[in-house]
Amino acid sequence: MSIDIGPAGESDLDAVAALHTTSFDTGWSADTFAELLSSAGVYLWQARDGAVLSGFVLARIVADEAEILTIAVAEPVRGQRIGERLMEQVVIGALAQGGVALFLEVAEDNQSAISLYDRMGFSEVGRRPAYYQRKTGPIAALTMRLALSEAAVVKHL
Repeated sequence: MSIDIGPAGESDLDAVAALHTTSFDTGWSADTFAELLSSAGVYLWQARDGAVLSGFVLARIVADEAEILTIAVAEPVRGQRIGERLMEQVVIGALAQGGVALFLEVAEDNQSAISLYDRMGFSEVGRRPAYYQRKTGPIAALTMRLALSEAAVVKHL
């Protein structure tokens, strides 16, 4: 398997939406992704194995703060550092645009994602009760923050 990481565009949105729908209880449509991408400072990176979408991350930067809006990795390729590689692209992009912090929300029961974020140097800075709506009922999100200093990022990368 050879995973390539690169920017995603309009022609990729159907595949991105399909992966989002299989990854979350409340999936986003291609139109939702297109609308978000039309906003200033929003960008979408994808991971592909040839023609197959393996993962993506949607992020935005406003002033000096960046935020992960959503990230997903296809079930068959989880555990192969694809999510980490996508996150690294966001960190690099945010630093290049003058970002000093990167934020995200993660479901409090998503231990594999929380472990990844911990390894990358994120720390928990808040909790949002009933943030995610699931078929089984609402679940809280942890708000996490990564300080985007050159030293911290170079150490991780």
